[in-house]
Amino acid sequence: MDASIDERRAELRRRFPVWTPMALHERLDACAAEFADRPLVITDERTVSYAEAAAWAARLADGLVALGVRPGDRVGLVMANYPEFVPLKFAISRVGAIAIPFNYLYRTEELRYVLDQSDCNVLITMTGFATLDYLAMLDEIVPGWEDRDATPTQLPELREILTLSTDGRSRAGVRTVDDLAELGAAHPGGATATVAPDSVADILYTSGTTGSPKGVLITHDASQRTGYASALTRAMEDGRRILFSLPCYHMFGYVEGLMAALMVGGAVVLQTAFDAGCYLEGIERHRATDILCVPTMTVALLEHPDVRTRDLSGLRAILSGAAPAPVWLWEKVRDTLGVAEIVTGYGMTEQGGAMTLSLPEDPLERLSETVGRVKLAGAAGLPESAGDAAGDLTEYRTIDVLDGEPLPAGEEGELAARGPTNMIGFYAKPEETALALDDEGWVRSGDLGYVRDDRYIVLTGRSKELYKSGGELVMPKEVEDVLSQHPGVSQAYAVGVADERWGEMGVACVVAKAGVEVTAEELIELCKARLARFKVPRRVVFLAAEDLPTTPTGKVQKFRLVRMAQESTGAGV
Repeated sequence: MDASIDERRAELRRRFPVWTPMALHERLDACAAEFADRPLVITDERTVSYAEAAAWAARLADGLVALGVRPGDRVGLVMANYPEFVPLKFAISRVGAIAIPFNYLYRTEELRYVLDQSDCNVLITMTGFATLDYLAMLDEIVPGWEDRDATPTQLPELREILTLSTDGRSRAGVRTVDDLAELGAAHPGGATATVAPDSVADILYTSGTTGSPKGVLITHDASQRTGYASALTRAMEDGRRILFSLPCYHMFGYVEGLMAALMVGGAVVLQTAFDAGCYLEGIERHRATDILCVPTMTVALLEHPDVRTRDLSGLRAILSGAAPAPVWLWEKVRDTLGVAEIVTGYGMTEQGGAMTLSLPEDPLERLSETVGRVKLAGAAGLPESAGDAAGDLTEYRTIDVLDGEPLPAGEEGELAARGPTNMIGFYAKPEETALALDDEGWVRSGDLGYVRDDRYIVLTGRSKELYKSGGELVMPKEVEDVLSQHPGVSQAYAVGVADERWGEMGVACVVAKAGVEVTAEELIELCKARLARFKVPRRVVFLAAEDLPTTPTGKVQKFRLVRMAQESTGAGV
């Protein structure tokens, strides 16, 4: 008989009676000692056990040291959910370097910016993915990058680029990930750095409010605490198998997938891109017990014809987060997928990922009314609650949007969080850090809401202009800058409009130049050519300049633009 939710939580608390901070690679080594022969990474092509992953990571780490990588260096990863991502991530930790898992949907200018802003020293990249050609991008960003003896004038900090062939291509003279492992095997024992758990493990890029992405500094200990809190809150059983295509450059896949699985000796069933049919096939083939989704993906699963023919009997849990969803969706998940444990959550990279989750035993209405409660964290929680059987992962309060002063309990305001998973700050952006992280350790979210007496959080809106489409944050200024390059555009504003499928749908509000014809199709195609897919607006609304809602000083009021976009059908493709 399956253990109950309470029994599973009790077992996890027994496994972690106290929280021992450690570096990421130390966590993998500890798990490899305990679960050596268990699978850690599962794909259709191969399975990698805990012991194999730890040994692979050690070879790669020795290879990085032989290349000259030292503690504190920054190693970029442009990589989808291929098996190599996992050992590379832990190898970078073993060296004492900092991993920068970049968004692999970036176009050329976006990639150029983050490589430069992060002072990336070594880059490990796929050769291609979907329609993206990274070799061609690098030819444009860093001409002559194949020459390891040359120092690029464009990116002087970038010392070496290695590739993972994902489309059958290679580049003469350029080392591959396999070459890196061979180099490590030829120079064993080189990775001997002592790595502090409270040192920076990752720089994770997120969109900012000032017009450029920001690199969030996350420690080794932070992501592990969040992963354990996810396992405890969701009452994960020993050996859980979590299937997902959500990328590991994002906290969702990284923490809710990889880190959480480690805490229960489980496995991640990795897919490189979302396809509803492949998800369903993977659940059947690999006996996945859990899946990670955003609502758009969840809807696609329910609508796919294979949902009626695949054997989904092993599936017991689903986390569908990053955007609100109505009760009917949760009911359909329960009835169609046969999943008993359905949860949603909320968080942000700056706070360490998802800080709240609903409980698997919650009524479905709570998943639509709230974004869950502060995660149960037991021994990994706040110091003042570590002795509590529940233990809160973080502390939430609301503050006044204008002056940042705390508001009375239960009052609506901007949500702020404080706890051991918060970021250290933004890389090389002290001014931005000061705006988001105060001297007492509170990180402002930019989201409006309130905390109920039962610790569940209700979101009511956004105090910032960012919006989420399909679970990905979109920065309006990036979209607006591209739209404004069209010769027929006078003014352009990007807003997010509530949408049941996408969470929020990007809408471009455009004022055309007098006497110049411009179509929605032209503008959307322009965005497709310049921006990652999730940033491309799905609709265009044309407005006259005099119709723009403005303040007395002439500043456009975007919250009113959102209402106008909601009322207009617009045009899209």
